Amino acid sequence: MVAFCPSSLHGTAMHTVTIKNFRCFREKQAARLAPLTLLVGENSTGKTSFLALLRALDALNHNAIPDFKRPPYDLGSFDEIVHYRGGRGGQGGRGGREEAFSAEVAALPVIPGSKDEWKLAVRFAKDTKGTAPMPVYHRVSLGDKGEKEGTRIAVDFESQSIKIGTKRGMWDVSKNHHFQDSMLQHSTMPSPIFIMIVLFTSGNLSQFINMYKPEDGSPGITGEDIQDLHSLQREVFERDHLPHVFASAPVRSQLRRTYDPARSDSDPEGHYVPMLLAELSSQQPEVWDKLQKLLESFGRSSGLFDKIRIRHLDKIHGGPFQVQVKKSGTRGTKGPWRNIIDVGYGVSQALPIITELLRENPDQQNPETPYPRQFLLQQPEVHLHPSAQAALGSLFCQVAGPKRQLIVETHSDHLMDRVRMDARDGVSGFKPENVSILFFERCGLDVRIHSLRIDKEGNVLDAPDGYRQFFMDEMSRSLWPERSGVEA
Repeated sequence: MVAFCPSSLHGTAMHTVTIKNFRCFREKQAARLAPLTLLVGENSTGKTSFLALLRALDALNHNAIPDFKRPPYDLGSFDEIVHYRGGRGGQGGRGGREEAFSAEVAALPVIPGSKDEWKLAVRFAKDTKGTAPMPVYHRVSLGDKGEKEGTRIAVDFESQSIKIGTKRGMWDVSKNHHFQDSMLQHSTMPSPIFIMIVLFTSGNLSQFINMYKPEDGSPGITGEDIQDLHSLQREVFERDHLPHVFASAPVRSQLRRTYDPARSDSDPEGHYVPMLLAELSSQQPEVWDKLQKLLESFGRSSGLFDKIRIRHLDKIHGGPFQVQVKKSGTRGTKGPWRNIIDVGYGVSQALPIITELLRENPDQQNPETPYPRQFLLQQPEVHLHPSAQAALGSLFCQVAGPKRQLIVETHSDHLMDRVRMDARDGVSGFKPENVSILFFERCGLDVRIHSLRIDKEGNVLDAPDGYRQFFMDEMSRSLWPERSGVEA
């Protein structure tokens, strides 16, 4: 298997997510993310909601409004997303729903040589014209000094204010007529990305400095502050150009014996993957040859197949085609080519995920460079036998890195054990610090997220009692179903 080397890439991945009053997460809590993050816990403890939040927040990096109903997720309206405290609420009561929920993500810098941490914070409230969550406060910052220090730009739509700051002070730009006319009259909140565009295209340096009004006794802005803001601008603009998140659904595409040509637009269920493979095999044979070898390498290690091919049914470009696989016998005898629909559900369920993990950069100018992506995967082990689940864990270790971040919801002990062992053994340069295990533990109506690490021996560190009991219960259910009330 060809692995992507994590150490050779400059970091871009999120490393912390902090949430409050989001669905079942009442208290403010931070979750540690790594190149490979595994989400584990009982059903209905918020793992899928956590993935949906990451998908929604990605829109802010691209100057768009977060959509909590974007497939494969659908979290409903604001009232279904904000935390429910219980009871009826009312005057003096503590029940009912919160009025807002918030999230903050922290990430390594994009710009090479920068040592400052990048953060994005957002608070959501109910849309006054509908039921959807809308950002009412949005801040991006550079540096690790907290909300009131470092370089930052914050937009508060409720108070109609736009403030920028550096380590020297805070300045209000919303009182300038330039912003009153161009931004604050918008029906939706202007994002820091849009504000940066206005700020840095507003004239020469002297005019630029005069636009800022000191806040709370801050001094006048200087050229040094402008340079700090330029650094923040570069980070914001670079993140705006990062590729979008790839999110997969837990139940993926239905098989077809023969595929008719269609557009290969991405979708969470992976319906597009056969079309994508057919396009590569007919239009980009060199790219297909490399991907085919990688797919076959995983196929052999997982026991799913030894060979895979696209069989075009006529000589006309864009005609019907089939996806076929071949598996050798136990004594090395070569098996026949078989249609993917005839080899069980496991291959078709795994194919969309492994294709996305292994495909080259679609940028033809830099095809060998792994391009920054974040993968949000729901139960990728569905319909795979134990050895294939373990092989999938090894694949995750081989491709995960600062620019290829995998966040995986899983119920597979086989997958998790393989990840721990590969980290212990340093397979493909993968290290224990490249793994984070997030254990979601129910506490009444709330859920607490435990961020767990593994040591050099592959052992889970500082696991709470609930984590140990969770896996003991699962083992008991497997060995003695009659003791857990589960029918054999």
